[in-house]
Amino acid sequence: PLGNARPVPSLDELLAEADVVTLHVPGGKGTENLMTAERLAKMKRSAVLINASRGGVVDIDALHAAVREKRLAGAALDVFPAEPRNDKEEFVSPLRELDNVILTPHIGGSTEEAQENIGREVAEKLARFLQAGTTRWAVNFPEIAHVEKQARSRVLHVHRNEPGVIARMNAEFARAGLNIVAQHLQTRGTIGYVMTDVDAPIPQAVLKALCADPAAIRCELV
Repeated sequence: PLGNARPVPSLDELLAEADVVTLHVPGGKGTENLMTAERLAKMKRSAVLINASRGGVVDIDALHAAVREKRLAGAALDVFPAEPRNDKEEFVSPLRELDNVILTPHIGGSTEEAQENIGREVAEKLARFLQAGTTRWAVNFPEIAHVEKQARSRVLHVHRNEPGVIARMNAEFARAGLNIVAQHLQTRGTIGYVMTDVDAPIPQAVLKALCADPAAIRCELV
């Protein structure tokens, strides 16, 4: 339990007890029409349903019937099975005819404020990658959080995720008399990404050797 919250054995028991049911689940086959007519019928007549997750989670026709027939006190939604793509398209929903329903547009990510913040965030992430190799929150690439450079030089090495790559890299540094001050490695599937800080300038011959490794995909000096 957390505060006044307590777990219940099943969704059906929760629906029978709750005064307000809020939905915060991902979309997909596992949650499609999670709130069916049968489940809505298990809720109190005085209860309210709030859907702030995905439009397909609730059977809209069943919800419309439950609210219209006063088997539910009301509902509030900001996501819908079919949403207008722009302000020129009409928003069509049977829920619009009901007085005890609150409908708000699903446009949080499209507001001027959100677009400004998204643009700023993208620019900041690109700058951190170019300046330090940071890949935090990458969706299809190994993630390394922002780490301040620990020494004179930093090498970023993207490679196939296979045995021996790091050993060969470190052997190249050792042959050149370069001391590794810090090293951060992450992998994702078939891709490996390592960030290495060394205590002196890296000769072009060393960088060329790292890039020529049989598993190397790309390497950069920052």
